Amino acid sequence: MSGRGDVAPPPDVPVTYRLDLQYDGGGFHGWSKQPGLSTVEGVLEDALRVVTGERRRLTVAGRTDAGVHARRQVAGVLLVGPAAPERLAHSLNAVTPPALSIRRLSVALPGFDARRDATERVYRYFLDTRPSASPFLHRFVWSVAHDLDVEAMQAAAAMVRGRHDFSAFTPTETEHVFFHRTVIQCRWEMLDGLLALTISADAFLRHMVRSLVGTMVEVGRGRRAPEEMAHLLEGAPRAAAGLTAPAHGLFLWDILYPDAGVPALHTG
Repeated sequence: MSGRGDVAPPPDVPVTYRLDLQYDGGGFHGWSKQPGLSTVEGVLEDALRVVTGERRRLTVAGRTDAGVHARRQVAGVLLVGPAAPERLAHSLNAVTPPALSIRRLSVALPGFDARRDATERVYRYFLDTRPSASPFLHRFVWSVAHDLDVEAMQAAAAMVRGRHDFSAFTPTETEHVFFHRTVIQCRWEMLDGLLALTISADAFLRHMVRSLVGTMVEVGRGRRAPEEMAHLLEGAPRAAAGLTAPAHGLFLWDILYPDAGVPALHTG
């Protein structure tokens, strides 16, 4: 397929669309649809039904928890009726709340699956360590107001890289069966006056990033030695690790797909 992003596919041909999204997670009870609660998935599926008349399920690159934001989230949906991507994106944005925005909508290659085709997920967690927290940032950062030992936190983060058993960093009551994940990058850095953790992996466990952050903050406060991370990454129980950091400081930052055969062919 080729052509402009606002050209509709042929009629009566099922088409997979890819949606690149951003959202402020503060007003949502996470990604996954739940009865009686406002969720990103629920809002999007309702919008698709209103705009296209079709009841379709979305696939998603990563399910975010309640309160977690997304700088970039990727979803996919199969629609039977033809729709020009640019017009479809405009119509969907018109019926969704301001906290959610479809930044890009494109026709994908047949069989595109937003979750299975993703090779890497990138998260960022933001800490504000200044004595006086900004009132304009409180929805998006965890204010710790503490002089943290960033060098010790960096040492702990370095140990997270590689393939480990992350049982200590996910709730004991879980749907997960396998707890090994491969972390590709994990580092702390200063970004615009905030201390930020950037971490990427092939996949994540529930609460994994927030539990890692909470544990590393304890390292930064001198309550744990960085070397303790090695033991925790050998499948230690959840109680052995630190607290779970608040959701509002976490962003799903990026979703990476293979360079070859990128599914997006039309952009809207």
